[in-house]
Amino acid sequence: MDIKKLLKPKKVAVVGASDKEGFGGDTCRNIIRYMKPEDYYFINPKRDQVQGVRCYSSISDLPEPVELLVIATPMSTVEGFLREGAEKGVRGAVVFASGYGEVGTEEGAEAENQLKSLCQELDIALMGPNCAGYANYVDMIYPYAFISNERDRKGAVGVVSQSGQLVLSMMEAASIRFSYAISSGNGKITTIEDYLDFLVDDEDTQVIALYMEGSKQPSKLAAVLKKAALKRKPIVVLKTGRSEKGQALAASHTGSLSGSDKVFDALFDKFGVIRVDDLEELISTAQALAVLKKLPKSSGFSSISLSGGETGICADLGQIIGLTYPDFSEKTEKALEEILPGYATVNNPLDSTASLSYDIDKFASVCEAVMKDPSVGIVSIGYTLLEEISDNAIFYMSEALEKVMKEEWAKPCLMLPFAENTRNRDYVKKLESIGVPVLPTSLYALKIIKNILDFACYKPEDHNLEVAVLSNATLGESDHKVRTALTESESKSMIQKYGIDCGIFEVARSREEAGELFSRLDLKKAVAKIDSPDILHKSDVGCVILGLKSPEEAMEAYDTILQNAAKHFDNPDIRGVQICNMADKGTEVILGVNNDPQFGPCVLVGLGGVFVEIFKDTSMALAPVSKTEADNMIRRLKSFRILDGYRGSPKGDIDALSDAIVRISEMAAERADDLAELDINPVFVYEKGICAVDALYIKQ
Repeated sequence: MDIKKLLKPKKVAVVGASDKEGFGGDTCRNIIRYMKPEDYYFINPKRDQVQGVRCYSSISDLPEPVELLVIATPMSTVEGFLREGAEKGVRGAVVFASGYGEVGTEEGAEAENQLKSLCQELDIALMGPNCAGYANYVDMIYPYAFISNERDRKGAVGVVSQSGQLVLSMMEAASIRFSYAISSGNGKITTIEDYLDFLVDDEDTQVIALYMEGSKQPSKLAAVLKKAALKRKPIVVLKTGRSEKGQALAASHTGSLSGSDKVFDALFDKFGVIRVDDLEELISTAQALAVLKKLPKSSGFSSISLSGGETGICADLGQIIGLTYPDFSEKTEKALEEILPGYATVNNPLDSTASLSYDIDKFASVCEAVMKDPSVGIVSIGYTLLEEISDNAIFYMSEALEKVMKEEWAKPCLMLPFAENTRNRDYVKKLESIGVPVLPTSLYALKIIKNILDFACYKPEDHNLEVAVLSNATLGESDHKVRTALTESESKSMIQKYGIDCGIFEVARSREEAGELFSRLDLKKAVAKIDSPDILHKSDVGCVILGLKSPEEAMEAYDTILQNAAKHFDNPDIRGVQICNMADKGTEVILGVNNDPQFGPCVLVGLGGVFVEIFKDTSMALAPVSKTEADNMIRRLKSFRILDGYRGSPKGDIDALSDAIVRISEMAAERADDLAELDINPVFVYEKGICAVDALYIKQ
């Protein structure tokens, strides 16, 4: 299938052309409005013309081949038209009809599978079914079923959405302009991953904006995100499914498998994808990235406002959102003191005072001084741009910014309003032409600036860009395998092979052997534990005994543990009693792996012991991970300060811990089709080195 025949066809035909309102009629209205007359045909056997355009009675009657067929007729007619179209050269199709897999019935699923098979047979790339079509603003091809106001929408943001209505909402937003706007519908034939792949390679698309509910091709999605990361093409994603309700709605809407939402966070982190919370943030982040002529080279932020109140808002919101306001250098402070009036105070964020906004040269000089500060990577200009301009300040400020933004030293700059008003379109256009996006109000604006900085600071070389997607996850599904646990000694032996220090341990099969192991292993203080795949929570049932100081105590512990096991379990599978050295106490950390059915094993680190359940302070990444990723995982923990020597306590060996995360992630990736879960808790982190004292490996 050639997706270009779908998205960049030379000739288009609409089956089901109509004068009425609805998908057939509205698609014709859009095509007439936006496309050249020689590039499209209308088909309806009951009409000689539709909306003043000649209408053909069948596809076969068309005077020339067509590449794209738009089918605006009921589900029962679709397959016949596809076969007829294939004879006329059709290799792309848009199908609006619903009633397929999205309805959740066996009949609907079967109809969708038949449609997929037919498209494979005919070599037709099909959008939908149950979609709204698309708009190609690069070539002005418009097989789109929703009507919106007529305006210039051509730009550099490529949109893909699993919701047709959200595409319409974006098209009706005055603040964004597109290369492509695609409503993918069910996406079982040409998938959301296919559209992303096309846009990543498309030279007319600078930024991709994606609304998604799930992925049916996790391996391909990861490959496309990797390609975008290496190309440094921004992808901005609004993904539903953070909540249980959201996951249920996503499944019922398109039949998508949502997957664990935290796994998607890990996926996006790995590839530098920007995740946003709502449609406004999606629109504004994507458009801002498309307008900026360069990305910031450092994470330092400075806001320039015209009043103390605006400056205070920026200071507070910036801290809440996580922006960094670096102190200005001495050189910058001196330069600003020479420009600003005597009653002004030089700080970052900066109150430049309103008076300077009426002086082109002075305002330009303020911007220059701030932008030339080595710690500043990006700058915002605080100003509420009204639709009907009543304050002449914007005239002078825009001239100053135009002067500044021409310079080589100019840094990325955005305009930040403090109240929501319809923007003056002429000045928005003027500012965007010099690379200055006009953002939404302050809370959104600062989130968008944080998004831009996060993307700019992402370095693909710091990440392991592989993902251990399961071999059976092609369609986002996994076999329901029976899970079996290894014993603790087997689990520790497994992770030892990957370089994880687990101390000294062996399994005794008799009370005498327990005593003999204590002596032979030269243990000063030992621990005895049941070694059984059936008894996983050993300490809860008296199957762990600490502080053994002699062979005799080891033998007594052996007897006690077996007695306790018999009290709580009927015929458990007991392989013996593990005798191991009692490790010195360190900072307790948990390392773990959970194998996601779509994206494979995810490695986790967090504060360990019982605290992992209480504080739930963990960070996660898709395996395998690089050393930098592992180090970042540790530093993201709220409890990182404990590991880093909080209030004079010894510093933990962060390097050894991050190395262990890397090794566990590599093991998980290698054993992705075998490993279901891994729990290493606790891991003691010392000033030098680590020791894993308990492990549970569960196979699938």
